[in-house]
Amino acid sequence: MKYTKTKAVLNQLVADLSQMSMIIHQTHWYMRGPNFLKLHPLMDGFMEEIDSQLDVISERLIALDGNPYSTLKEMAENTKIQDWPGEWNKTTPERLAHLVDGYRYLEDLYQHGIEVSDVEKDFSTQDIFIGLKTAIEKKIWMIQAELGSAPEIDE
Repeated sequence: MKYTKTKAVLNQLVADLSQMSMIIHQTHWYMRGPNFLKLHPLMDGFMEEIDSQLDVISERLIALDGNPYSTLKEMAENTKIQDWPGEWNKTTPERLAHLVDGYRYLEDLYQHGIEVSDVEKDFSTQDIFIGLKTAIEKKIWMIQAELGSAPEIDE
């Protein structure tokens, strides 16, 4: 079987991108405060980008004869991104910091995928991982800037 480890990373991304989409939705729905009018519509773009990544990753897995997770149960059982209940007791900066945590995890998983796909010589998937990791790094920078911090990619 070809690309076994790469397919495992792809499927992990299916679960984690699905979870991240829900976390962004939660941030979008439970947001309040002085930056609401600016940040609420921005979350729409964040959701679209993550959902687009999910589609690219899922279709690549299918193209490699893989079977992407496709039920909520599978997503919940396999994601490694921490969630929290939808409650009004979180500030917008706390919610944005939670998004950064999820994006940092995805950045690390994409890096792992880059390395695994290199070993397995699946350079097409590696190219996808590189492009999506770059987009995630930009998102981290943007949110960190909104929070008044540097991207902190070296930490």
